[in-house]
Amino acid sequence: MTVGRTGADLEAEGASAGRAPGLARALTWLVAQGARQDHRTSLWAPVALGAGAGVYFALPREPLVWVAAAAMGAALAAFALTRLWPARRPVSIALTLVAFACAGFALAKLRTERVAAPVIYTSARPEVVQAFVVDVASPGVGGPRLLLAPIRLGARAVSETPIRARVTLRPGMEIPRPGEAVSILAMLNPPPPPASPGAYDFARDAFFESVGAVGFALEAPRGIEPPAPAPWRLRWTMRLNTARWDLARRIVDDLGVETGGLAAAMTTGHEAFIPKTQVDDLRAAGLAHIISISGLHMAIVGGFAFAAARLAIAAWPWLALRVPGKKVAALVGLAAVLGYLALSGAPAPAQRAAITAAAAFGAILADRQAISLQSLAIAALAIIALQPETVTEPGFQMSFAATAALVALAELWRRPVREINTPWPIRAVQGLGAWAAISIAASFVAGMATGPFAIQHFNRVSVWGLAANLAVAPVSSLVMMPALAIGAALTPLGLGHVPLAVAGFGVGLVLDVAHVAASAPHATWLIASAPAWALPVAFFGLLWLCLWGGPLRWAGLPLALAVSLAPRPPAPDLWVAADGAAAAVRTDGRALLFRPDVKLFAAELWARRRGLEPLKDEAARDTLFACDRWSCAPRPAGPPVAFVWSRRALEPGRLEALCAQAEVVIIRGEAAAACPGKLVLTAKDFGARGAVELYRQGGSWRAVWAQDLRGRRPWSWWYGL
Repeated sequence: MTVGRTGADLEAEGASAGRAPGLARALTWLVAQGARQDHRTSLWAPVALGAGAGVYFALPREPLVWVAAAAMGAALAAFALTRLWPARRPVSIALTLVAFACAGFALAKLRTERVAAPVIYTSARPEVVQAFVVDVASPGVGGPRLLLAPIRLGARAVSETPIRARVTLRPGMEIPRPGEAVSILAMLNPPPPPASPGAYDFARDAFFESVGAVGFALEAPRGIEPPAPAPWRLRWTMRLNTARWDLARRIVDDLGVETGGLAAAMTTGHEAFIPKTQVDDLRAAGLAHIISISGLHMAIVGGFAFAAARLAIAAWPWLALRVPGKKVAALVGLAAVLGYLALSGAPAPAQRAAITAAAAFGAILADRQAISLQSLAIAALAIIALQPETVTEPGFQMSFAATAALVALAELWRRPVREINTPWPIRAVQGLGAWAAISIAASFVAGMATGPFAIQHFNRVSVWGLAANLAVAPVSSLVMMPALAIGAALTPLGLGHVPLAVAGFGVGLVLDVAHVAASAPHATWLIASAPAWALPVAFFGLLWLCLWGGPLRWAGLPLALAVSLAPRPPAPDLWVAADGAAAAVRTDGRALLFRPDVKLFAAELWARRRGLEPLKDEAARDTLFACDRWSCAPRPAGPPVAFVWSRRALEPGRLEALCAQAEVVIIRGEAAAACPGKLVLTAKDFGARGAVELYRQGGSWRAVWAQDLRGRRPWSWWYGL
């Protein structure tokens, strides 16, 4: 006896049969979309190379050399396996990407081993530094800074002397010229650890720049006679930096500090003459990228030289008939970029931009499309292979995200159809409209591409940044940068006054725009950093949007928004600096700084990272804490935290008195006694584990230490000894 099928059974079978063809069509469509990417798979090679390097830098402990050798062996094996299955395209692509990732890991380890140099552990007292002045570095919070090549550092042996040191001068001290040999009495320390747990590690940058000591001068530098000449490479570097410094001084003397400081920075890379108020305005307006010589500057200088050379060749018919004008112009543009790179001092952003520009001009010489994702991929491969540490730097992340987004926009942008015999007034209006549309789209796309990195690293969003960049774009591209390039070339001949005056006019307009944008209501938004996983996800999403061709590219949009959409972790209740010399507590959505004149940069960096507005009001502090010169104890309405800023041993009974008033006691020095049931942090804790964030959970406190997240790496191992 059979049981008949019900109507529900028949309906279910019909739905299943309907779903099967739909699923098959979806799979067929996905396979077709993947097949369309054959000509774009090479674009993912630098992504895989950078991912491998990123894995190396994310490790909590330094891998052994054999691990890197195994990674390189795996890369070679993967490349060899791609030859075994040439017909199986997906397998070949996957193996190729694995090979690049393994190579990125191995290259990062090789780079670390190659640049390893001496680092001082600590300095208990001032030391006399005899050194060559290599360059005048960008000023810090404390004042102008010198990059030194030490000849002798106190009584340290040569093997213990760092290759480079960075010393901050006090305001008012005369800045020596690069190339001079000087003697400076300075207090030196290792490069600083992260300002807070999970924050950016500046010591890693110092490690790869061979900077093994940082500090501040106690006396003005004085010239000395070096015991021996500098090595030839160092001599050439210092001669170039001397020429750059002299040119910067001439520009400032010619234009004055108000406009000459920014003009000198954009020409030579020296930022020592820019007034702090101008820097603050440029940052608030979203125009801080103008200060650092990077892709924008290289593109304008190289493009101006290329266009000028091509126009000059076209204007001379005899020459235009005998030489390939476009290729000759590309050589001129390449020479201009390389010259500008040398003039700028070759900082890391300028090197990256020069490699990118060289790839573009090289494409022209090879009869390829100059501005393409392929040339960008070649530049990225070269940069990551030579300097794998750049994958951790905000400048690299932002510059290549913005460039990839702009090139992808250029691929998608439809060229307008131009009608024949259109009257010139109509053509002018159409051209102006097209230029405005392209400028708005480019600024918007570049801003969206760099937004996740600006939020995660700098915690600032410039509300009027798009409008400010649109306003200064024609000025910087058509007036300021070309005039600066001509002025820099003619100034050594005494003929640069007129072009520099034109450039100064453009600089003044840019500064006016920056001031207006910075003074506008709600000029900047303060946004806390997202969890650490959000930025790599957003970066991958942005790359997917730019590198994938076809409608499936929009699958990367949710990933690209990870930094904006990720939930923020709760802000800590207390922060203490890496040496216990400064602290801040969270109160009413702000960060109350206990010692605004100490470790201010680290305190503000921590506050912004947690989305808190720094509060440097001693009156507000005194309502919650009873403070004297060396300590703070909580009042009844204040958080139960006490601080002792002095390194000296505590007086008898002092620790017990503080423990009776507070649940947490922070002591910069040592303490022999203990407080049962209370959390006491001393110099021993900070020396071993760095900065700390404390979270109050009910009646207990949870501590998160910077060194635990930082790991034991070559740029961090000396800290905590």
